[in-house]
Amino acid sequence: MDSIQDKIKQLGKALRRQHVPDSYTDYKSLKSEYETLANRDVRLIQQQGKKQRIQAIQGRSDLNSKWTFANLIEDSNDVIEAVSIAKSFIAAHEDQNWRRSGSHMMIFYGDYGRGKSHTAGAIAHELIEKFEISVLYRQLSSILELRFFSYDYNAKDDVGQKFREINQELLDVDLLILDEVCVNESILKKNAQSWLGNLLRQRLANNKNCILITNHNLAELETALGPYCFESIKEYDTYKVKFSGPSRRKEIVPTQAEPQRAQSTTGYQPNQVR
Repeated sequence: MDSIQDKIKQLGKALRRQHVPDSYTDYKSLKSEYETLANRDVRLIQQQGKKQRIQAIQGRSDLNSKWTFANLIEDSNDVIEAVSIAKSFIAAHEDQNWRRSGSHMMIFYGDYGRGKSHTAGAIAHELIEKFEISVLYRQLSSILELRFFSYDYNAKDDVGQKFREINQELLDVDLLILDEVCVNESILKKNAQSWLGNLLRQRLANNKNCILITNHNLAELETALGPYCFESIKEYDTYKVKFSGPSRRKEIVPTQAEPQRAQSTTGYQPNQVR
C-alpha cells in the first residue's frame, strides 16, 4: 500500500507531464490580434474586388492594352506637353469637387501618327486603375455607320437594337473617347451633326467628360462639325492639345528610290506584258 508520501510524488509527476502555458494572453490583446487578422482579410477581399471591377471596366472600354504612358516615347516638345497636360487632367480627379463641378473635354488635334490615340488611351487606363472610372473608346465613323444602318427596318441582324444599346452606353459612360472625328470629311451630314450635338449636350448636362481626337485643325473641326455641334463643345471646360511633326509610324514606301531590276541576258523582263 502506497504511503501518503508516495501518492504525493505520483501526483507531482502527473502534473509535470501536463502542458502549462508559458505566458498568459489577456482578452484585450487577444481581441486586438483577431481584429488585425480580420482587417487583413477584409483588405484582401477589397483588393480582389477592386481588381475584378477594374478588369470588367477595361474589358468594356475597348482600349488598346499597349496605350500606356510607359509605352509612350516623349521625344518631342508636342508629346512632352501633351503628357504633362494629360497627367494634370488625371491628377485633378483626386478632387471630388472638381469632378462634380462640371463637364470637361480634351481635344487632341494634329497630324497622323503623332500619338493622339495613344495618349488618350493612357489617360483612360490611369483613370480606370486609380479611380475605377468607366471608359468607352469608339471611332466616330464606326458609330455613324451603325447609326445609318439602324434605319434599315427590314434588316434581320438587330442593328437597330445594337445601336440603341451603344447610344445608351455613349450617354452613361464616365469618360467617352471619340477617335477619328470627321476623318476624311470636310463636313458631317446635317443629321449626324444634330445627333452628335445632342449626345454632347446630354453628357454635358450629366457632368460627363469627353476626349475628341481629330486630324483637323480647330478651324476645320468647327466647319466639319457644324455650328450646333461645335457650340455644344464650347460649353465644356476644354483643354486643347496640339500634336505636330512627322508620323511615328513605320514607313511603307521607302524614302529613296529602289534600284532598278537588272535585265536578263535574253532581254525578257519578268513584269513585261506580252
